[in-house]
Amino acid sequence: MNIPSSERNGVTVLELQGAILGGPEANALNEELHRLIDEGKKQIVLELSQVTLMNSSGLGMLIGGYTTMKNNGGELKLACLNDNVRKLIEITKLHTIFTPFATVDEAVDSFAS
Repeated sequence: MNIPSSERNGVTVLELQGAILGGPEANALNEELHRLIDEGKKQIVLELSQVTLMNSSGLGMLIGGYTTMKNNGGELKLACLNDNVRKLIEITKLHTIFTPFATVDEAVDSFAS
């Protein structure tokens, strides 16, 4: 899985796309987060507008990413959740762990405050 990335004001934005069902996607995200940590990049936004499907393993992948960043002095935030992903995050009460943002800009700006 290729994870497109960009940088805004020192914050790395990773764009997850397609079906997020764990497995190879989880490995790809974990490897990318560790690479970013090694580069000293610890402020990460996951942009989720192009995620078409997410299951419990996909949620586990997000939690694993959150834990990886937190354990390494970083922070991971979610942005642009489509309706399906937003509902899944709310039903599982993960919105109490993640702070979902409507836009990438809002998520990026939240690191400054």
